Amino acid sequence: MWIIWSKNVAAHPSGKSDRNIVRLRKKGMTQKPIIVWFRRDLRTSDHPALFYASETGAPIIPLYIDETDCERSEGAASRLWLHHSLNALQADLSPMIIRRGEAQSVLEKLVEETDASAVYWNRRYGQDRDRDAAIKEALSARGVEAKSFNGALLSEPWEVKTKSGSGYYKVFSPYWRAVLAQVLVPPPLPKPEIKIFDGQIESLSVDDLGLLPTRPDWGSKMMPHWQVGEVGAKTALSNFLDGSVSRYKDDRNMADKPRGTSRLSPHLAFGEISPRQIWHATKDRDVDGAKFLSEIGWREFSYNLLYHNPNLRTENFKADFNAFPWAKNDGFLEAWQRGQTGYPFVDAGMRELWETGYMHNRVRMVAASFLIKHLMIDWREGERWFWDTLFDADPANNTASWQWVAGSGADAAPYFRIFNPFGQGEKFDPNGDYVRRWVPELKHMPNKFIHQPWEAPELVLMESGVKLGENYPRPLVDHKQARETALSAYQAMRG
Repeated sequence: MWIIWSKNVAAHPSGKSDRNIVRLRKKGMTQKPIIVWFRRDLRTSDHPALFYASETGAPIIPLYIDETDCERSEGAASRLWLHHSLNALQADLSPMIIRRGEAQSVLEKLVEETDASAVYWNRRYGQDRDRDAAIKEALSARGVEAKSFNGALLSEPWEVKTKSGSGYYKVFSPYWRAVLAQVLVPPPLPKPEIKIFDGQIESLSVDDLGLLPTRPDWGSKMMPHWQVGEVGAKTALSNFLDGSVSRYKDDRNMADKPRGTSRLSPHLAFGEISPRQIWHATKDRDVDGAKFLSEIGWREFSYNLLYHNPNLRTENFKADFNAFPWAKNDGFLEAWQRGQTGYPFVDAGMRELWETGYMHNRVRMVAASFLIKHLMIDWREGERWFWDTLFDADPANNTASWQWVAGSGADAAPYFRIFNPFGQGEKFDPNGDYVRRWVPELKHMPNKFIHQPWEAPELVLMESGVKLGENYPRPLVDHKQARETALSAYQAMRG
């Protein structure tokens, strides 16, 4: 269904006024409008494209395009989050125009319809950056100003160079030291005073995009865990800085402490908050936020890698791994996806993902290592599953992290580092609280056996209501044997 946004549209969907939005009637406008193209930057504060467009005094046309020609379409979980994030943004930027199609065609058509003088947007850094460059060139050829800005990173990927100045950093620690020494992070931009264009423009509604799952509706169970949108992002940051940031260095790995992490990653992935806002909010507090900010640094490092290696999602960073003998086992892959591997710590993580669209970071590493090094399945299969099921699926972070675990990436964990799935559980979920929450079949198991139920005596299994191979699976593979197989494959690859 098309919606016609015009001067007769209600002032605000919520019924509340917003002093930052001033509508101009079309005949009173003296300047041509500027289109501000929103992508993964669904906020109004510290939004360079929106801020600098508003600074011109021109009326603004906020635009979101459901792009049919982007390098990679959003996963199912991301589209669910996107639905709610667009609704939140539209409540703040009404009317926001929504269209679907090839980005360049949509922009050129909207320019013709509105006589817009310019299109502003915030940059992307993967393969889509080449398409963005072509769009900029095409608009400029039509006499339309096209400007892009950094709205996603603390620094541009080309700004931080090695000491020799001849290349980019491929190891995180020296990269992050260079960022801390070289980069002066500018303060976040305020939310601007926005004059919304008041001409007639056709628009889809958010519902028209069909972002919500319906058959079945697996998404409704996830949303109570989150407050989507810019307000939710700022609330999450404030709560974290008021509370657990001081314990972050120790608690971030503890799966049984769900509030030991910030849970900001989905908000960052959709640009509901910027890394500059996080940086300065943390620095302004009298807290030890160095470890927390270094995690923001890993995200920066991942974009550094993606920018210089735009095929990172599909190609091993280390070419040696092109010869690795990956196994093809659809049954094992499905068991991993469903949280039915027989290793409770891994299964708990995969089920948390299915229920909430999120997984604790420590458990992500263990689950990823299990897929790659116990089941010998190509890391790209795991990357695809996370892309489809994680709310915080990020084009740089997701790929760089999977390659890190696989040993095929830059500054990667060595392949022979193989996480012990039950040892990790015993260390980072010592009382089994995390497992019991997400694997309720094991909720009555004593702590001693919660991470290795196959080691429990038959009487303990009976008293706990656990029937291995019936209501909870036996391990897909033996840990020791799987480890030896993986190491042998690695040695063969190197040889």
